[in-house]
Amino acid sequence: MSRRKLPHVPVVVDWEAVGRRIRELRGFDTTQQVFAGRIGVSQNYLSAMEHGKVQIGAEILLQISSEYGRSLEWLLTGKS
Repeated sequence: MSRRKLPHVPVVVDWEAVGRRIRELRGFDTTQQVFAGRIGVSQNYLSAMEHGKVQIGAEILLQISSEYGRSLEWLLTGKS
C-alpha cells in the first residue's frame, strides 16, 4: 500500500500581528517589565516581539498561552 504524498503548503506567520495580540494581552495596566518577567524573557525581547521584529519560539508562545489563557491558534492567527 503506497502513501499519497500531500503537497507542501508553506505556513507564513505574520509576526507583527502576533506582536499586536501579545500587546493586547499585556493591556495598559501591565508594564513590559512585569509581563516579560511573567513569561521569562527580557523587557527588550518583549519589545521586539510586540513590534514583530523576531520569530517567537514555541516555548515562549506556550508560556504566554498558559499564563494568559489564550490558545496558540489565537496567538498565531487571531482565530479562536
